[in-house]
Amino acid sequence: MDSVEIGLITCSPHEEVYSLYGHTAIHINHPQRHIDCIFNYGEFNFKAPHFVLRFIFGKTDYNLGAAPTMPFLLYYKEWGSQVTEQILNLTAEEKQAIIDALATNYRPENRIYRYNFFYDNCSTRPRDIIERNINGTIAYEPRADFEPSYREMINEKTMHHPWATFVNNILLGVNADRKTTQREQHFLPENLRYDFSHAVIERGNGEKVPLVKETRQLVAPGVQVIEEDLPFTPMQCAIFLLIVTIGILFFETIRKKTARWFDILLMLLTGIGGLALFIMIFSEHPATSLNLQILVLNPLSLLFIWPVWKGRKTIWFKLSLIFIILFFIGALWQDYAEGMEIVALCLLIRSLRHYNDK
Repeated sequence: MDSVEIGLITCSPHEEVYSLYGHTAIHINHPQRHIDCIFNYGEFNFKAPHFVLRFIFGKTDYNLGAAPTMPFLLYYKEWGSQVTEQILNLTAEEKQAIIDALATNYRPENRIYRYNFFYDNCSTRPRDIIERNINGTIAYEPRADFEPSYREMINEKTMHHPWATFVNNILLGVNADRKTTQREQHFLPENLRYDFSHAVIERGNGEKVPLVKETRQLVAPGVQVIEEDLPFTPMQCAIFLLIVTIGILFFETIRKKTARWFDILLMLLTGIGGLALFIMIFSEHPATSLNLQILVLNPLSLLFIWPVWKGRKTIWFKLSLIFIILFFIGALWQDYAEGMEIVALCLLIRSLRHYNDK
């Protein structure tokens, strides 16, 4: 096993949505047996039955794949991603244990696992299999004053894609805003790479050795073209909605009429969005069960569309006023998606407009 090298592979993000957070894999190079392959816990099948529905409810199954190294590297080279390898400082017994564990994981009955974006993904799995098969423990160097929330970390990765950021922040709730531990931050490949580079192995006999023996650049960073999102941002849409809301209020004041169609439109849009947030309560996705944005994107509004359309007296606008006040108070605990406060302000204007309706 002296000639065998085992390395942690870290791939920088590219412009596919699923790759915005980077990728981690394990590289096994066994020259004597002519084995040079990548073990990758990030494979999934879009064509699997009910894939979209299962994804919504957090029941997405990923699997461990094994592939020759060169095609794997060429794929990331074509996208302009950088690929680095950290050669691990392992004994012969540890190398054999990791290879055996990967072989066991790769059996058909074992290779599929229930993917969890924050807690059990293509980055945490390689870390865990390496930690479990080392004769000793891995001690990570503490990072002072680095306690970002899950939301802050993923927003950093999607900063060039405002609509991807918006969707993430709409679906994530209160639990995404708590401070994370150093170990929890390993769900992002770059954080794991950094901690591996500063970690040591503490052997049972008191010996301490660096976890990483050597770092290599397998693919140099290339040119990446940032794909454009929609021509307008979520914030611009929210500001436009506020302008329209104020304009309609001015029109109603002048004409002494009520624009019920606009109330119906707002109730329909926020109600449909609220149904999505209501569904996420039952999802296995992390940090989606308690989401205060459901106070604005509220599915209950759908129940009052008909009486509002008919001009009947309804309690909806008083309920909406209470929900919106609670929403603004909730900003003390949860960071909202871009523009959501403006949407809430639009609903507040409409609720106050109807508050004293007879």
